[in-house]
Amino acid sequence: MSPKPSSTDPEIARRLSRRGMLGVAAGATAAALVGAAAPTAAAAPATGPKHGHGHPVLPPGRLGIQLYSLRDKVSTVGFAPVFAELERYGYDEIEFAGYTQGSAGPISLAQLKALARDHGLHPIGSHVGYYDDSNPSAYTFAQNLTKVLDDAEALGLKHIGTASGPFRYGNTVDAWKRAAEDFNTYGEAARKRGMKFYQHNHAEEFSFATDKPKVRLYDVLLAETDPDSVYLEMDIYWAFSAQFRFGKRADGTPAPFEPLDYVLKQPHRYPLFHVKDGIRDETAHDGYRMTDVGDGDIDYKKFLSKVTARTHQGRRYHHWQTEHDNPSESYAFARKSSEHLHSLRSGRCGD
Repeated sequence: MSPKPSSTDPEIARRLSRRGMLGVAAGATAAALVGAAAPTAAAAPATGPKHGHGHPVLPPGRLGIQLYSLRDKVSTVGFAPVFAELERYGYDEIEFAGYTQGSAGPISLAQLKALARDHGLHPIGSHVGYYDDSNPSAYTFAQNLTKVLDDAEALGLKHIGTASGPFRYGNTVDAWKRAAEDFNTYGEAARKRGMKFYQHNHAEEFSFATDKPKVRLYDVLLAETDPDSVYLEMDIYWAFSAQFRFGKRADGTPAPFEPLDYVLKQPHRYPLFHVKDGIRDETAHDGYRMTDVGDGDIDYKKFLSKVTARTHQGRRYHHWQTEHDNPSESYAFARKSSEHLHSLRSGRCGD
């Protein structure tokens, strides 16, 4: 089931192979430890069609939402009404995209933490910029690591990450090795505070190195980062888009990959996921047109079932955050996406 690395660089392939073998064992241990402290699940919405007659595919207490999807509502009505709606829709967790998002009125981190708690929402992570080399005072990992971690700690976050790609030094193998060193530094600093540093992908992370066009850059990131300090948040939509865009090398030779296989090979490295959906459209640049979860062609019944069945108590290790970059109506997106994921049923794990 595990993929062969699309890289043909022998050293990167060797590291990926070794970490894959270690990852399965480590994933079982980490999942068991996290599972022992898992929170009680919130009640799921009663509406929505049933897809099958078995157990729920969505792990209890593990449905979150990336608040970027609701930025229009946060900026006009503030966090409190938004959190109240998410509570009604059956969400358990939230992932921040900044701690104000243009919120109507000022709010402190302590108030934000209390507000989430009052609505039964667990802040699970946050996206912060990787770097801004033109501004030494920028709120990024590179420029203000201590402040970024202080704020995450104040909110009680267990994960703190970036949605910025590792392109700081370029698109070569050595450039990504340098970026991996940065990530290792941030990961170690986060680990010392009881947090996990993570990187959220877009499609371009799965492109190929400019100096070694047979090496997939994502493989460099996996091979060069410390698996005990640097974690990944797979954006499933963008990974499937990358499958369409980067399934061939620049010379036209096939280089297929399966996003799910990356996770199954090293499940412990993927504590967080972005669940967004797309309608397949090969005339579109990304190969998909983004839509509400459940209205597209990505098989989330299969994806969630396979991941949660991969490790011992895996259903209590991974966190699933719904997202849409530009929903036509953000509350409707949040409600429909929750209903769809809660409705998925599987006769047995792995179906």
